[in-house]
Amino acid sequence: MSDDREFGERLGKWTEGLAKLEAKAKPRRRPPTLSGGEDVPTLYTHLDTADVDPLRDLGLPGEPPFTRGVQPNMFRGRLWTMRQYAGFGTARETNERSRYLLEQGQTGLSVAFDLPTQTGYDSDDPHAEGEVGRVGVAIDTIEDMEVLFDRIPLDKVTTSMTINSTAAVLLAMYVAVARRRGIDPLVLGGTIQNDVLKEYVARGTYIHPPRPSMRIITDIFAWCGKSVPKWNVISISGYHMREAGCSAEQQVAFTLADGLEYVKAANEAGLDVGR
Repeated sequence: MSDDREFGERLGKWTEGLAKLEAKAKPRRRPPTLSGGEDVPTLYTHLDTADVDPLRDLGLPGEPPFTRGVQPNMFRGRLWTMRQYAGFGTARETNERSRYLLEQGQTGLSVAFDLPTQTGYDSDDPHAEGEVGRVGVAIDTIEDMEVLFDRIPLDKVTTSMTINSTAAVLLAMYVAVARRRGIDPLVLGGTIQNDVLKEYVARGTYIHPPRPSMRIITDIFAWCGKSVPKWNVISISGYHMREAGCSAEQQVAFTLADGLEYVKAANEAGLDVGR
């Protein structure tokens, strides 16, 4: 193993070589900087982490502060859920696609809903004309939901649903379908996006004003905690804001700000967020 002296000599030669290389290169129009504006060093080494306490600041895998993963052996012991975002046309068409993906080795479902479903319109509403089944599957009734998950074991497969303003409705349908099949909601696993704040910021598929929408979200938190405890009640997204034109730094900042607002709203509703 090399000592600090040997490393210092190698680093010095490397720095000299880099200086010669950069002298020949064209200057960048916008050099990389941190969010505070200061220059980003070309190289970081262990010397830059001298004040870091590995146990305090990094911890161990599977332990707080979880900087090294939420499981002790991470994906060596348990692979991530593999799910392809899919949804189009009718409930039957999307069901066929979902069952095909599961047959090919996919381990979970990720459902896309069309814009009328996302904004609370029935497919036969005049406002839905031209949008039914286009960017996701059209779901109008619980019967549609039954077809969507026909021959899919809801007690064994987790389902992610990209739905926000009407998340409570689609989740209620999902739970009702499970109950009709005799499946206890306590064993259901999955996720609803349920992130309405980014709809006001960038995407636009909101229905109610912000305050009532936040009340619906915290009501979902409370109900799921008691009735569907394995369900992930929110998935906060910043992707849409970046697509709408914000910078990478703004994307992270706005996403974290939204998350803080959800935590604040849950606390104000009397929920134990840390439990």
